[in-house]
Formats: sequence, structure tokens, C-alpha cells
Amino acid sequence: MNKDISIRDLMPTEVEVARQFLEANGWGHRTGIAEHFAQLVQNSQRTAVALSGQQIVGFARGITDGLSNGYLSMVVVDGQHRRAGIGRALVEHVMGDNTDITWVLRAGREGAEAFFASLGFETSVIAMERLRLK
Repeated sequence: MNKDISIRDLMPTEVEVARQFLEANGWGHRTGIAEHFAQLVQNSQRTAVALSGQQIVGFARGITDGLSNGYLSMVVVDGQHRRAGIGRALVEHVMGDNTDITWVLRAGREGAEAFFASLGFETSVIAMERLRLK
């Protein structure tokens, strides 16, 4: 990963900037209005940003009990910064060091399955989902 990129927890003052970043990168349908996104972040135990200088170039969030289960909800990297290790660093930051946690995710976007497989995720035959109503 480029040494000019830093990965750290999202700060409360950056929530709206992170929402705008996600909207600009095709995730507006998942962020909604500012208040909705602020609540998504508040209810997530782990959020991370990748920064190039002061500019957000990546975002990830996860929901976890911190002991056994985790759900990786969003991993987004700006198109100009992909394939530089930023997504991997974001995922590793959000998942942390506890290898006792089973992490799950939905890999529905193009290229997501191969990316997450490179991080050790495997396609599950036991997972089930109940889709949200539109």
C-alpha cells in the first residue's frame, strides 16, 4: 500500500464527508440522507477510513459482538486508488486481530468475490438471507 495512505477509525466529525464519498462512489442508495447515514455509523461497532492526505479515498464498516460474529457491511475504495492494498487494509482494520470471530459479508458487486477470496473468505453453503423489502 502507498505510504501516503493512512487507515484509521472514522472520526465523528467525518461522518458527512464519508457519506458524500460513498455517494460519489456509487453507494448513495445505501447511505440515504445525512441523518440515516449518521445512524448507520453510530450503530456500527467498527468504521474505518483510508486517507490520502486529508481526503477520504476508502471506507469500511462492520457490525460485530466482538467475540464470535461479525458482518462486514461496506468496503468502498475510490476507483483511482483500487488495486493498491487499500481495501485489504480497510478490511483488516475493521476485522481486527481476534481470529475467533467468524466474519460474513455479501459479495454482490463485480469483482467482490475474488477480492474477498484473496482475504481468506470462502463461499458459504450454509448462509441464508432475508432480503429487505424495496
